[in-house]
Amino acid sequence: MNDRVMTKRVYEPASPRDGTRVLVDRIWPRGLRKEAGTLDLWLKEIAPSTELRKWYGHEPERWPEFKRRYEKELADRQAELEKLAGLVRKGPVTLLYAARDGERSNAEVLRQYLARRPGRAS
Repeated sequence: MNDRVMTKRVYEPASPRDGTRVLVDRIWPRGLRKEAGTLDLWLKEIAPSTELRKWYGHEPERWPEFKRRYEKELADRQAELEKLAGLVRKGPVTLLYAARDGERSNAEVLRQYLARRPGRAS
């Protein structure tokens, strides 16, 4: 699944290699017009909770704990995870995020989580 699930900043241009483009942020990205047509699905329910997002604040020293807490939240979001897995079975999926730091984004945690998920699509 690793090669079928990618992450990308939502502000980057769309590419045919992106496959299905899924926004995985709870809040609509600043400055992005909803009519722009740059995504196929907004799955805000799979994003970190508002409380976790605010606590993290994209502070690098909080990354390990954010990752642990978000993975715990993901364990309770099986319907949304299955929806993503179904998309991956059909072709490539790009998880879109607005954060500046892609290596420490919720999309990256989600990508890694999907790769480790039992019974994952491949």
